[in-house]
Amino acid sequence: MPRKLVVGNWKMNGSRVANAELLAALKVAGPWDADIAVCAPAPYLGEVALSLQGEFIAWGAQDVSAHESGAYTGEVSAAMLAEFGCKYAIVGHSERRAYHAESDQLVADKAKAALAHRLTPIVCVGETLAEREAGHTDEVVKRQLSAVIHTLGHCIPQIVVAYEPVWAIGTGKTASPEQAQAVHALLRAQLKAATEHAADMRILYGGSVKADNAAQLFGQADIDGGLIGGASLKAADFAAICRAAH
Repeated sequence: MPRKLVVGNWKMNGSRVANAELLAALKVAGPWDADIAVCAPAPYLGEVALSLQGEFIAWGAQDVSAHESGAYTGEVSAAMLAEFGCKYAIVGHSERRAYHAESDQLVADKAKAALAHRLTPIVCVGETLAEREAGHTDEVVKRQLSAVIHTLGHCIPQIVVAYEPVWAIGTGKTASPEQAQAVHALLRAQLKAATEHAADMRILYGGSVKADNAAQLFGQADIDGGLIGGASLKAADFAAICRAAH
C-alpha cells in the first residue's frame, strides 16, 4: 500500500499575509505520517517555494500549460514551475474542465508536459450530479482516465489520480466512503490493465473532505489520501486531515 498523500488546493484564494500565516502554522503543527503538499495560485508560488524550502511540505501548481513555450499569453509552462522546485501540478480539475472547456485530451497533454519536466501531475477525474443520477459515473471517469493512459503509455505509473465527484466539490456534500471506494476500485482496476505498478500508485479522494470524515475515507482500501479544497485554507482543519492520513 502506498504512503498516503494529502494535497491542499487553495484555488483562487489567499494573500501574502494569509499565506504566510497558514504555512507557518502548518510547519509548527507537522510533520505527519503522510506526504503533504499545497497547491497555491501562480502569483504566490515563488514565495511559497521559499517558505517551504527544506520543509516537510512540498508545493505544487493548480494548473500547467500543455505547451513548452511560445505565444501563449497567461500560460505557465512546466519548465518554469520546475525551475522553482515545484513537485506537483494539478491537471483536469473539474473547474478547469467546466469553466475553461478543457477536453480529456488537453488534460492528458498537460500531464505529459508536466512529466517531461519531472513534475508529478495530479490528474483529476469525476462525474457531475446529472451523470451520477443517470448511472454514467463509471463511463465518465474511465473515459477521462483512458485519455491519460493512452497519451502517457509506460509513464502512467508516475502520475497521481484524484477522484473528485463534481457534485461534492464545495457543496458540503461528500460521497460516502462506500461510494468513493467503489469508484477508486474501478480506477485501480483500469490502471492495473495499463501497468503492473498500479498497486503502488496513489488515488486521492477530493470533495468536501473534512476533519470529521477524513479518517473514514482514508481508511478505504483504494483511497490513498485526499485533494483538499476549502479545508486546506484553515491550518487547524488541514492539520487534522493530515493527521488522519497514515
